[in-house]
Amino acid sequence: MTNSLNKYSNKTKAAFILLIIMLSILLSNFNTLRNSKNVNENINTIYNDRLVVAYYIFQYANELHFIKAEAQKGNLNDSHEDDKIKNALRTIHTIDNLYVNTVLTPKEKTYFEAFLVSCTTIDQQLKEKNWHLILQSSDEALQTLNHLSEIQVKEGKSKLASANAMHSGNNSLGQLQIALLVVLGGITFYLLIIKKAKKSIRIPESPSLN
Repeated sequence: MTNSLNKYSNKTKAAFILLIIMLSILLSNFNTLRNSKNVNENINTIYNDRLVVAYYIFQYANELHFIKAEAQKGNLNDSHEDDKIKNALRTIHTIDNLYVNTVLTPKEKTYFEAFLVSCTTIDQQLKEKNWHLILQSSDEALQTLNHLSEIQVKEGKSKLASANAMHSGNNSLGQLQIALLVVLGGITFYLLIIKKAKKSIRIPESPSLN
């Protein structure tokens, strides 16, 4: 192995090392770009499927608390009060279409389906003027929203932790690239500045015929 290496010049060896370093930097850059893309996807997910959904849950809760407040008034024979609850339910069903278009985990789907059932039950109970049951169904729906809110926090933390880990990975790759570039610069300096002393070979002159 040593003999096979010795037959190559120092410049050839240095060029081979340079090639390896450049390939390492190229692969490092590829990983950095891939990590950056994943970080961007996680950030978009945190916003689109977690923060936005958290706002939907907040709107749901507001409408349900309004329905509870109206149902607790006791005298709801007034059609005007009845219409207020119907409007609140319409607002809830409008949010449903937005919520279902987000990315839902399997557990989140289960809770969301239970929430939809509670809202449908409230709608039916409103037709029957059963205010006591409306209060119970509203409480059940609010409890389901609490579970959905907990999922948002958990999933958001998971995505954020993943993004932070990839960011740290990018920092490590960046430090590796700097180290490789330093080595690359050293080898380049060697090739350009330091020259191996050449032995001067004197060619003997032809013998004089004089």
